[in-house]
Amino acid sequence: MSTPTPSLVGIVGLGYVGLPLGLQFARSGVSVLGLDIDSAKVDSINAGQSYIHHIDSDSIREQIDSGRLSASTDFSRVGDCGAVIICVPSPLNKNREPDISYILKTGEAIAPYLHPGMLVVLESTTYPGTTDEDLLGVLEKGSGLVAGKDFHLAFSPEREDPGNPDSRVAKIPKVVGGLSPACLEKATALYGQAIERIVPVSSCRAAEATKLLENIFRSVNIALVNELKIVYAAMGIDVWEVIEAAKTKPFGYMPFYPGPGLGGHCIPIDPFYLTWKAREYGQATRFIELAGEINTSMPQHVVNRVAEALNGVKKPINGSKILLVGLAYKANVDDDRESPTYVLMDLLKASGAEVSYYDPYVPVIRPSREHGHWAGTPSIAWDNETVGSFDVAIISTAHANVDHQELVDWSQLVIDTRNATANCSNRQHVVKA
Repeated sequence: MSTPTPSLVGIVGLGYVGLPLGLQFARSGVSVLGLDIDSAKVDSINAGQSYIHHIDSDSIREQIDSGRLSASTDFSRVGDCGAVIICVPSPLNKNREPDISYILKTGEAIAPYLHPGMLVVLESTTYPGTTDEDLLGVLEKGSGLVAGKDFHLAFSPEREDPGNPDSRVAKIPKVVGGLSPACLEKATALYGQAIERIVPVSSCRAAEATKLLENIFRSVNIALVNELKIVYAAMGIDVWEVIEAAKTKPFGYMPFYPGPGLGGHCIPIDPFYLTWKAREYGQATRFIELAGEINTSMPQHVVNRVAEALNGVKKPINGSKILLVGLAYKANVDDDRESPTYVLMDLLKASGAEVSYYDPYVPVIRPSREHGHWAGTPSIAWDNETVGSFDVAIISTAHANVDHQELVDWSQLVIDTRNATANCSNRQHVVKA
């Protein structure tokens, strides 16, 4: 006998993870209810309008018109759902410790509306034990039901890759871990409606650990090339040339690229979830922590290179006009969470510089917990006169729709942290960092 699939799927959190997932379920013929405390997002979806750059409004409007997608701020409607997927933020607090408050508050909000046979899946990245300890406790307390007996509980890590045109939700294998074999079966059946390949693992904790491994792998390897960038530069060797040559090896090597620091909601954060949890078990994570230290030090390295370059033209940072080109944390997206550009802006401003930015995807800096002091700051105009008025331009994110040849032609001095000017002409005033 096959496992019945829920007739209505609720997705809590309509951001960079929840919205693409909801659209994929809807495209697959599943009815989806999007839930969010942000009424602006809910109103936009119901109006068929996208608020995420790489998701076009037509794709939302198509599913709204089909009747398979709707959005609401009313969490009592969870009671109408056969399954609820939680896709809310899981940041670090000011002490760089895990903050699972969004997860727990979501659990508290949906718990009164759980019903027997229902499935709850957490997708937010977190430490092993969050699902079967913390979230489970909140759901059982608020519902009076028992997880694994009255309702099903599972964890399935998100694998979104914003800005990558080859990344499709349906094509990315979905790791799933359940509280019990029945929970795993239920979750596998749910995702099997929308995702081509499901990868079951033995437990929620194994699934949580899988996500951490994936992003720690990236963090460690980015730290390696960031360190090599500095070492090779001291030897007069261009690390970008070395990487391009190394990646021609068809086995045993995967290219990673240096930059001005780590950004986004995963790689700068996820490793610290494991290092924090490991201490509970008396385990040290020296390798991971060292990688974190190297990556965290990169913005200061860039500032040092800026100071050296300005000194070369007899100017100090103090009083200089400095332009940051690219505010989003990665190329071709509008997501500026944890962007190293903000760290650069803060460091440069603290050194007395007059700081501005240009980013076609972020016309105005939005309010946030971490960088609220920059909220409301607009992107500059992209023209010869404006760009040329700055003492130095720093390429911190290399968007494809930014003409870096124009930047080189218009600027007095360019600091390139992304190798974006490699194919530009007239590079005598370009400095790599």
